[in-house]
Amino acid sequence: MTIFPRLKGNSRGCLAFEPLFLIPYSMFITYATIYMSKLGLSETQIGWVTTLTLIVQVFSSFISGYLTDRMGRKAALLTFDLLSWSIGTLLWAVSTNVWFFVAAAVINGFQRVPHTAFYCLLVEDTEPRERTYVFTVLQVIGVIGGLFAPLGGLLVYQYGLVTGVRIMYVIAFVLMTLQFLGRHYTTRETEMGLRKKREARELGLRASLHDYLATIRAVLADRGLLLMFGVYILFNFQMTIKGTYLALYLADEIGMADDWISLVPAVSSVVMLLVLWQIVPRITDRLMNRTMLWGFILSAVSNAILALTPPGAISLVVISTVLAAAATMITAPYLEAVVANAIDDERRAKMFAVLSVLVLLVVSPSGIIGGWAYSIAPQIPMWLVTAAFVLSLPLLLAGMRRSRRIEEG
Repeated sequence: MTIFPRLKGNSRGCLAFEPLFLIPYSMFITYATIYMSKLGLSETQIGWVTTLTLIVQVFSSFISGYLTDRMGRKAALLTFDLLSWSIGTLLWAVSTNVWFFVAAAVINGFQRVPHTAFYCLLVEDTEPRERTYVFTVLQVIGVIGGLFAPLGGLLVYQYGLVTGVRIMYVIAFVLMTLQFLGRHYTTRETEMGLRKKREARELGLRASLHDYLATIRAVLADRGLLLMFGVYILFNFQMTIKGTYLALYLADEIGMADDWISLVPAVSSVVMLLVLWQIVPRITDRLMNRTMLWGFILSAVSNAILALTPPGAISLVVISTVLAAAATMITAPYLEAVVANAIDDERRAKMFAVLSVLVLLVVSPSGIIGGWAYSIAPQIPMWLVTAAFVLSLPLLLAGMRRSRRIEEG
């Protein structure tokens, strides 16, 4: 990836193939909820399917640290990516009723194992000072992937929603599988991964579980880490709610045509690229926390606008989308880097697994809560997203004050 010359080793191998995942993902994720609705699932059933996925993710998160250490980063990544995404997309492609989505939810729920393995493979051999750059590149690739979302809209326009989404899932199966194989053969096991693999085999399962308990105690004893974990948990909560119900809200409540909804992530991507070009280079490490704070305020405002948007007011949707995209670009990479640098390399796999479990325990009910809230009033899920950002502000401020005290001695 010569366009990102600072990427080296595993970070280059991991990110070079990432577009093969993010491009098809941005196409189908926009329509996933509407696809379920068109196949006869109610808002409540959609919420239960989302929650089932998250419950399986809690389990797979808990075992992900052990499996990532036991199998090695690369083997765990390839095995469980093929299971959760390659097989998962095929199941979605042939789904005809709620039980197909239940089966796909269980299989796709094991995505937390490759999530932990990918995270370790990406950062372990990368210098801490380079991690913000790595996560920014990852965000850029995600943004570029979003530019391809309108291709999904063209498929929906040409073939109808159900057939169009089935084609998207087949495309996703092919491209994602190519990504998993390509990444596997262009990366190497990390030094920490090799050592943890030997240790896991020598320790066995029982000793590894004791190590998990020690890791949990270490997390609970670190107030600064807990504050950042709290922000991270709320960030993931709002992403799940918005990711599940935004497309339905735009279709049902605002009245956007199905094939036009895919323009929303495309507009977001254009705004993010502009922010990356004009604003991000001016954000120094000293301004990182303050920038995240303003990003969270902008996010809260953007979602409040969306919740207050009357039917047919597309201009307000555009304003909300622009604000949300700009805010995401100046918060997400920095939040990921802050969390990555707060975690000790020695316990990275298990500590990240613990973080994932904490995230999912909070996020798991979001599908049911969102479905119940949407059935009462479609605006309520958007207000829940707004509330998550508002609640994050005092946690972020407390974390900033704590960091300042530590720096001052």
